[in-house]
Amino acid sequence: MIGRKRNRMPSRRSALLSIAAAPFAAAADWPQFLGPTRNGVYPDPLDVSLKNPRLLWKKGVGAGFSSPVVVKNQLILFHRIGNKERVECMDAAAGKPLWLFEYATNYRDDFGFDEGPRGTPTVSGERIFTFGAEGVLHAIDLKSGQPLWRVDTHPKFGVRKGFFGAAASPLADDKAVYVNVGGPKGAGLVAFDKRSGKVLWTATDDDAGYSSPIAAVVDGVRSILCFTREGLAAVDPDTGKVRFHFPWRSRSNASVNVAIPVVDGNRIFLSASYSTGAVLLEVSGTQIKKLWSSDEVLSNHYASNVYIDGFLYGFHGRQEFGQSFRCVEMNTGKVQWSADGFGAGTVTLVGRKLLILRESGEAVLALASPKAYQAEGKAQLLPGIVRSYPALAEGRIFLRNETTLAAYSIAA
Repeated sequence: MIGRKRNRMPSRRSALLSIAAAPFAAAADWPQFLGPTRNGVYPDPLDVSLKNPRLLWKKGVGAGFSSPVVVKNQLILFHRIGNKERVECMDAAAGKPLWLFEYATNYRDDFGFDEGPRGTPTVSGERIFTFGAEGVLHAIDLKSGQPLWRVDTHPKFGVRKGFFGAAASPLADDKAVYVNVGGPKGAGLVAFDKRSGKVLWTATDDDAGYSSPIAAVVDGVRSILCFTREGLAAVDPDTGKVRFHFPWRSRSNASVNVAIPVVDGNRIFLSASYSTGAVLLEVSGTQIKKLWSSDEVLSNHYASNVYIDGFLYGFHGRQEFGQSFRCVEMNTGKVQWSADGFGAGTVTLVGRKLLILRESGEAVLALASPKAYQAEGKAQLLPGIVRSYPALAEGRIFLRNETTLAAYSIAA
């Protein structure tokens, strides 16, 4: 379980700087999946508390696992009502509708799960990018809700349906939108022109996983990283050239790669369930060295980890079998503590606190400390099942279950 130790102990600052942030809105916003820097970290010095969360508003919503996003006091929700996928903009403070864009969908889930969109919208500049369950990529004007362009990626690139439809969230920077499309013949990862939707490049033959791409500086070089169904691909954002590829997937066909990679300097942490396990990689140019790997440390099913001061915090084990919530030293793979029987959920880092949202709809606030699991407060915010990540903005948490979207004030 434990591999070669390294003496360098990365700081919290280095962990945050390793993610190359796109030109999003102010830090107080939550403009994309996993927050402003797509690593589950809320960067503002916000003091939060669950002692007396104040309900601001609730409203009924349609199907989907897509998370809410918040920009400039506007909340964007991507969900499904009837046979239409719907992008809805509302006032974040009051929940009042501002505009609505919708389009027809025929997606059917082969396993009887929710048939709404899975991928979370991405807001970059004055545009919203959504990727529906059938692989339809849209660019939408943030102010008006008018569609700007559309690409039906599945028929265009010959993509197979997969287990649970298209689930990755788009990544956008100042020039392009990057999507884990999963097309054969070199269209696993595709970059689209941000303004027109024109294909800029395609890369890899990997099937799509359920992990979303990130932009990160690895060993001093900015790359687009994507944990596909086959493993980790690092791609040049300008040309689409594959810098390196590391195979990492289960031997079982009935498996998924979901968690976002964790990057710190020249090291990348990957984790998946289905007897796959975790691995820490060291990158030097285009060469990859495996520092340690184990299926007994931090095997993520569907939730990603957060990282601070050299330690990872996240869920270990299969969702349906009951999960532990753990702290793991990234350098060595040593488990610092494990809250067994915790159940499934998601985790967000707010300052030096872990905001954990369980599937039951209970929120838990705990210290991000390797010494012990220390819960500071709990609150039941929604009935279960809650699987989508929440959004944080200006002291408020926005979360959804299968039928309801709610906003609470949790500023201390």
